[in-house]
Amino acid sequence: MLSITVLAAVALAGVPVGPAVLAEVASGQDGDTSWKKLTSFRVSPAAPHQNDAIRLLIHCPTQANHAVVGSTAFPVKGSWRMFREVGVGLGGMGFGKKGVVISRFAPPGEHEVRLKCVKVTADWRTGFRKVKVLSRSEVPLVVRPFRLAQFF
Repeated sequence: MLSITVLAAVALAGVPVGPAVLAEVASGQDGDTSWKKLTSFRVSPAAPHQNDAIRLLIHCPTQANHAVVGSTAFPVKGSWRMFREVGVGLGGMGFGKKGVVISRFAPPGEHEVRLKCVKVTADWRTGFRKVKVLSRSEVPLVVRPFRLAQFF
């Protein structure tokens, strides 16, 4: 009998589940590596207030060694740039997490949080970097107005 995690991995991979696919997954031919190619991205909570912290949970393909997350909800005080990008380091299996503060100066309303999984290779002698984008994803985020009552 197949475990629930194997069935969930097959369902997340978008593979139509049938007897042949289940036999292939059970034998370990393609089911072991299909999840490594997926890009998934979660922001929690989905509707924070201004001046709150959110948590980014990321999974990139295993070839990626860095992730870049950007949004108009992350502006810095005193900066004229509205779109701010935050770098997230990835572990060996492609997982990464980071906490980001929603700025007090972020306009309330709907924002998009965009993820790029990249592979960065650098030549240590010349200092040149090559950045190859492997996958992209985006998640909606609703920023609510700042209220003092949220701290009590």
